[in-house]
Amino acid sequence: MNILGKSRYHEVYARSLADPEGFWAEAAREIDWIEPAKKIFDSTQGAYGRWFTGAVVNTCYNALDRHVETGRADQLALIHDSPLTNTITKFTYAELLREVQTLAAIMTDFGVTKGDRVILYMPMVPEAVVAMLACARIGVVHSVVFGGFAAKELATRIDDARPKLIFSASCGIEPGRVVQYKPLLDEAIRLASARPDACIILQRPQAECDLTPRRDYDWASLRKKALLAGKLAPCVPVLATDPLYILYTSGTTGVPKGVVRDNGGHLVAVKWSMFNLYGVNPGEVWWCGSDIGWVVGHSYIVYGPLFHGATSVMYEGKPVGTPDAGAFWRVISEHKAVAFFTAPTAFRAIKKEDPEGKFIRQYDLSRFRTLFLAGERADPPTVEWAEAQLEVPVIDHWWQTETGWCIAGNPMGLGMLPVKHGSPTVPMPGYQVDVVDESAKPVPANTMGSIVIRLPMPPGCLPTLWQQEDRFRDAYLTEFPGYYKTSDAGFKDDDGYVFVMGRTDDIINVAGHRLSTGGMEEILASHPDVAECAVLGVNDAIKGEVPCGFLVLKAGVTRAPVEIEKEIVALVRERLGPVAAFKLAITVARLPKTRSGKILRGTMKKIADGEPWSMPATIEDPKVLEEIGAALKDRV
Repeated sequence: MNILGKSRYHEVYARSLADPEGFWAEAAREIDWIEPAKKIFDSTQGAYGRWFTGAVVNTCYNALDRHVETGRADQLALIHDSPLTNTITKFTYAELLREVQTLAAIMTDFGVTKGDRVILYMPMVPEAVVAMLACARIGVVHSVVFGGFAAKELATRIDDARPKLIFSASCGIEPGRVVQYKPLLDEAIRLASARPDACIILQRPQAECDLTPRRDYDWASLRKKALLAGKLAPCVPVLATDPLYILYTSGTTGVPKGVVRDNGGHLVAVKWSMFNLYGVNPGEVWWCGSDIGWVVGHSYIVYGPLFHGATSVMYEGKPVGTPDAGAFWRVISEHKAVAFFTAPTAFRAIKKEDPEGKFIRQYDLSRFRTLFLAGERADPPTVEWAEAQLEVPVIDHWWQTETGWCIAGNPMGLGMLPVKHGSPTVPMPGYQVDVVDESAKPVPANTMGSIVIRLPMPPGCLPTLWQQEDRFRDAYLTEFPGYYKTSDAGFKDDDGYVFVMGRTDDIINVAGHRLSTGGMEEILASHPDVAECAVLGVNDAIKGEVPCGFLVLKAGVTRAPVEIEKEIVALVRERLGPVAAFKLAITVARLPKTRSGKILRGTMKKIADGEPWSMPATIEDPKVLEEIGAALKDRV
């Protein structure tokens, strides 16, 4: 891997735009096809064209079978590490294949066939990976919904996907508590108008559940019978353009928005990224510390590492508290991971608990060479702290549920480019990223605008929304003709580096001045006593909006919060000037977040503005919103 030597990025990127069909045809040689594509790209299909039309393939075969057939049968494919249950379970490629073949056969016995949908409502356990791959094996479309998701939200997804079968578990485990899944599942099925034919339930010893007669089946019993009978399901050929999965975007209300991922484009793009972007070689250990309920978990816990012949770590735990702020370093050291991908918020939590990095030095990280961050904006102070503590490249990169893989990043396999703090670096091959004004005209370098991607999107990106083609066009393709709307705002600098400053609704208008809340958060986070922060625009009768900053202080800070708040206000005025109208900083114990660590700024804004709000379905701890309301009382 080339670290700050001569990078091949510029020539590779230029070729991907000049000859996209040739570029992706070459990348597709890394995939085992049953039948090759009749057309690499067909502009006449779908909303903006389809990739690898006419090709026939099987995603599970590319993840498992081909590696078993070509010498990786005894290599570890999956390591499940659960400090919450104090267990570590390992599967070789051959062992994982056997589990997947068996479960796929069980599904077939339930009458589930190619094109049917199956919902997974599961905790972070190996059986969830087996179920995803088993679906892919027989051409069934899976839809993963977070285990523990609210019953009403699960019901809307059941009604939209209309699954024949649901995989679930008796419970999930969080630090200090057990979350009963079965009552939530039962209530969701009661609320839904579409009913699954059956539910297959994994009984976990931490809290077993009762099974509903004639609908619920015990996972372990079915597995045992199928193994004794020697039942194994073969791979079912599917078209490259057939859906692999549906993933509902987080926080949706009403009719959910189901992002569709196809088989062929997903295979090619995610496989290409494992070395060219992440710099990981087949046979190496890779850890993505996400959850399979998120797109990151789909692409880089399950599919990407297995397509690539790497070993994937799946973690059931937290960055702190399972048992301490050294949890991540223990996993990297014990399993000899060469690269790790997590959310910036996880590092802010570690930095808050262990600002001196004492836990880091307790572990052997000699094999570890790159940290990747994504999920929300990686603020420069957090990146700088991680760089100083770990002494390895810390790579921010930017992508979305809709794209399925990275839009802008720093391509370690092609040769690392210089890091600019606050930027996820440059567009990846296949993505022409522009920054435009309201009339879809590109703006000059260093000018804030809407970030858009010129059509067609590269392989791996969503071709549509599940059974909502018109909504897909309206939501993503209409506002900026010829472009995909990311709904992110930012700018590109003179070197073509992308700076994502926040969602377009995070750009606030203060007395006619368009200001980035992300830029203000950088300033707040630079204060030595601040562990993490959030800035949002609150309604103001005179200026339209004014910024309000929320601060979480580092562990061990003993100074009065009011002193720190005054210093923060002065710091923003010094660096941004009075135009920012920044006068309000509020210290809180914690920020409301989704289970993937994204700060729920939209809900916080509604609370601050006194508007009606509903509990976000993906919130990690609902009690935090009461704390935010109390902190805002008499301040806004």
